[in-house]
Amino acid sequence: MGHSQADKARSRERILEEAAEQIRDQGLESVSVGKLMSSANLTHGGFYGHFASRSDLLLHALEHALNDGKAAFEARNGKGPYDYSATIRSYLSRKHREARRSGCAIAALAGDVARADEQAREAMSGHIEQFVSKLAAAMDGDEDKALFAASALIGALVVSRVMVDEKRSDAVLAMAKRELLALKEDS
Repeated sequence: MGHSQADKARSRERILEEAAEQIRDQGLESVSVGKLMSSANLTHGGFYGHFASRSDLLLHALEHALNDGKAAFEARNGKGPYDYSATIRSYLSRKHREARRSGCAIAALAGDVARADEQAREAMSGHIEQFVSKLAAAMDGDEDKALFAASALIGALVVSRVMVDEKRSDAVLAMAKRELLALKEDS
């Protein structure tokens, strides 16, 4: 890769990093190409050297955000046996609730993606299926319980972020954590 190609790749990565953080924090429709390029210290005119359209950018930013979440998930769980209980505790924590810009992209964007085009839904659906598979492996292969657990994790995190009353938000996390840990014991 020549110097200019390496620079272009680094610029594209900066754009995607910024866009991925922004969409996790403010939603898919929050992205303004001009503001995004400015925040990445690039010109608005250079955008089309990296992406065919705003829709193309959003799809790549979504993939980037989903892959970031997957990498963080895998880093927490390491290369050893999957730890269901540690995942439940980490996912349903205050720290994760407050980490909208860097937290789970599925929880942050599921509502937006449900209304998006098929490509965006396919991208997120694939990541949800991978999450369910990881949970199922820890639940003696029970796909139904794993699908329920993934749905409850994502839903509880979303509801906890919506709640204005912090005590009520904490209660949502605590209740979901308690029930999901009990679900595993029933496996």
